[in-house]
Amino acid sequence: MGESNRTEAVGEDLARLADTTAAEVRAYLTTVTEVATGRLDSSSLSVLLLAVSQTLVTGARLGAVDDVVPARRFEPDAGPDPDVDPVRASLANVLEGLDDYADVVDPLTNAALVRGALSDDLTSVAADLEHGLRHHERGDLTEALWWWQFSYLSSWGPRATAALRVLQSLLSHLRLDVDADTASDAEFDALHP
Repeated sequence: MGESNRTEAVGEDLARLADTTAAEVRAYLTTVTEVATGRLDSSSLSVLLLAVSQTLVTGARLGAVDDVVPARRFEPDAGPDPDVDPVRASLANVLEGLDDYADVVDPLTNAALVRGALSDDLTSVAADLEHGLRHHERGDLTEALWWWQFSYLSSWGPRATAALRVLQSLLSHLRLDVDADTASDAEFDALHP
């Protein structure tokens, strides 16, 4: 489908939103895959925090626009779903000892605590985003936007939000938690130059 046909099908603003979202999706997928290799070492949590935060900005844009409604009443086949299990397993390995956390089912309707895993959240988001990206790459912008918007509200948005909270909490603990003697010495040094 030519560029003008793509734009005419959804309008210029939505075409721009679709292309911007696709670029953000690619960046997220690249980052998660790179972290899963284990080559980033100590910067992994910071890099993930940035990637998840940016993805949530993208999701907020999708959530802020009117519902995108595809012309067809069925979703065209986007091809086989990607196998995210190797990435999930690699992330779990990279995040060993930090992966599991307590999650709330739904803060409004069901405050029950369940087990969460950062590796599960990150790859679940990746799978949902990749699904929409396959529609985008075929030139079906309406279907891509519909999928990203729907799945942001129903699945990847909540999972990314949970992952963001865990990543921020991990970084906070790693950087701010110090033993009492170290804190006392630093406080004394600050007060008595």
